[in-house]
Amino acid sequence: MKRLIEGLALAGGLLGAAWAQAPVSAKFYDESKLSKPQYKVRIEANVRVPMRDGVTLATDIIRPDAEGKFPAILVRTPYGKATVQSMTTAKWFAERGYAVLQQDVRGRYDSDGHFYAFKNEIRDGYDTDEWIGKQPWFDGKLGTMGGSYVGFVQWAQAIGGSKYLKAMAPWITTPDIYGNWIYIDGALHYGFDLPWGAINIDGHTAQYQEDNNWPQMFLHLPIATADQAAYHQTPHYRDWLAHPALDSYWDDITFEREVSKVTVPALSADGWYDIFLRGALLTDRDVRKMGASEQARNGKRMMIGPWAHTTGIRVALRGRAADPTPVDFGDNAEVNMNMVYLRWFDYWLKGMDTGVASEAPYKIFVMGENYWRNENEWPLARTKYVSYYIHSGGNANAAIGNGTLSTEAPGANGADQFTYDPRDPVPSMGGNVCCSSVPSGPWDQRTVERREDVLVYTTPALTEPLEVTGPISVKLWASTSAKDTDWTAKLVDVHPNGFAQNIESGIVRARYRASAGKPGTLLEPGKVYEYTVDLWDTSNVFLPGHRIRLEISSSDFPRFDRNLNTGEDPNTGTRIETAHQTVYHSAQYPTHIVLPVIPRTGTAARYPATAARVGKSSTAR
Repeated sequence: MKRLIEGLALAGGLLGAAWAQAPVSAKFYDESKLSKPQYKVRIEANVRVPMRDGVTLATDIIRPDAEGKFPAILVRTPYGKATVQSMTTAKWFAERGYAVLQQDVRGRYDSDGHFYAFKNEIRDGYDTDEWIGKQPWFDGKLGTMGGSYVGFVQWAQAIGGSKYLKAMAPWITTPDIYGNWIYIDGALHYGFDLPWGAINIDGHTAQYQEDNNWPQMFLHLPIATADQAAYHQTPHYRDWLAHPALDSYWDDITFEREVSKVTVPALSADGWYDIFLRGALLTDRDVRKMGASEQARNGKRMMIGPWAHTTGIRVALRGRAADPTPVDFGDNAEVNMNMVYLRWFDYWLKGMDTGVASEAPYKIFVMGENYWRNENEWPLARTKYVSYYIHSGGNANAAIGNGTLSTEAPGANGADQFTYDPRDPVPSMGGNVCCSSVPSGPWDQRTVERREDVLVYTTPALTEPLEVTGPISVKLWASTSAKDTDWTAKLVDVHPNGFAQNIESGIVRARYRASAGKPGTLLEPGKVYEYTVDLWDTSNVFLPGHRIRLEISSSDFPRFDRNLNTGEDPNTGTRIETAHQTVYHSAQYPTHIVLPVIPRTGTAARYPATAARVGKSSTAR
């Protein structure tokens, strides 16, 4: 049975000169070239590792029960070091000749100290690395692995710069805390920040409650105190909302500007539907340009599959998927996580010839046709950026309206209008979301497209496949009756049976239209402004018979917090106003989406479509 596993897979490379544009197997390793299970395992539980300020962090050491020295892999986590699955994975690596250390970060579970999200990870990571360096069973080569917050702490450790750290494998993560974890182009990353930031990691152990009334909690105003709706008062959550601009508060928390200090190779994996996709790609770009060593710059590797965030963690740690979606990407989406990690570390920590050095720097899953392909750069050098313009007869409201999308630029003056009421926001329906009541990944958008406050523009059915791979953006000209408002956009793949699959989406808060980290002036009601909405990146082939669709609205809730339209502080405001929105399409105001189209020539065109199937849930082995 074909299945979608929204999991994570890793593949590495050093030179990255070969295989560009060529399809590759989902089995990214030659098992015969990897370390074999040959050791019995010994476990030392709750070893106290001292930090520079006297705090000790609880660490389990799972290593070969044999004489000699071994390379080490460190996993630092706020989610509990001794889960059944994490111990199973640690033993698996220990049997193959690695000492695995699993540590509760400061203030979590068995570790001492006070937990404040993100704040102490550079120092504590460095101190742990240095402690490992003094152990008699350690051979001097240290790696790190793990995803999400466990991936973030790896970037922090790499910035710390211990001489023992030799390689890292962070997935579904980014060190850009301000611009991806907490805020997205001026809007609060609310569907993640509230349930995860205010509840799940408040306190010494996990605080997530399955029976929380999420719809009611998300509607709480002001959002700065929404944590109390779940009976919490979380200092770091309240501090995030007290600092909506990129001010000095963030200096010890967000580290995207610090990656220039990284000296070691990193193997990053992410998903087209992951909440941290944009940050992961920006980090990849910056490390390649500014890494502190040639090994960090040339050794950086990136892999992106058809995965979301929560399900990626569960596949990686527990071997099963969650949040099954209506889209089945086939057997090619399945990858053995442990084997690809092992392949990476066997090369960097043991010096084994595992094939890592001969691979291209990027491995991407092309959705729609459902195959993996290696590439030499991102965005792809052969990309043709094509503008698709919106048109209508003045009524693009909902999918039954007359909105169309084409490469023909608009001529006559045209506009569409809708009313945005924050009391009834457009609901998030799948996509790059995590950790709340909203399902993640690809979902049918037809219920959203019935709403009058969603403008819908659609092409005719395609007669040839169209590959869209790379960054997507919308150039939008619009006016509003409000002093501040939001604009959202979503790219959709409409299947022949009507299934409307979300591909990517984005938002821009009007007061942040000039800079995502610095609020500007409020709006003059009725004035036309130009906006750029970043829809992040993707790789999807729109197959023959499919249609390309663009949705435009002013809310995507609870993925993003609601703009209350008053111009007041959105984090502390409670007053709500309705906004009357106008989106323009004319020669003067040619609203359009820019798609990164990949020419269908050469190798890529020789692999016919294996269409993603819809209408059934996906399961895992």
